[in-house]
Amino acid sequence: MPVPSSFDYAIVRVVPRVEREEFINAGVILFCRSRRFLGARIALDRQRLAMLDSRLDPEDVERHLALIPLLCAGGPASGPIGQLPLADRFHWLVSPRSSIIQTSSVHAGLCTDPAAMLNHLLETVVCPTHS
Repeated sequence: MPVPSSFDYAIVRVVPRVEREEFINAGVILFCRSRRFLGARIALDRQRLAMLDSRLDPEDVERHLALIPLLCAGGPASGPIGQLPLADRFHWLVSPRSSIIQTSSVHAGLCTDPAAMLNHLLETVVCPTHS
């Protein structure tokens, strides 16, 4: 039986009007140091986004959200941030910011399969109506 590993994760949020502090969950970033795993899954609910702010272009938001998994994967296409070590990339991605795309506080847990846990978190925290 695999030994559980600790992981940290944050929920990716879209905050259309920062001053109102209303948001929808749009993804999850998960980092497991011992398994050398950094990944993100994104799922933007365009209908919910439109209810918060119909003036926001969902395609523009999706383009920005798509950068998060790209940075997690690293490599030449991810620019200078994507070249940082996994832990540095995770901390950069979850650092507090006052913009339309933000993350929750960092939470911790235990898992034996970080990729499966990432999928589980996406389904339970971001897409609960799809379960």
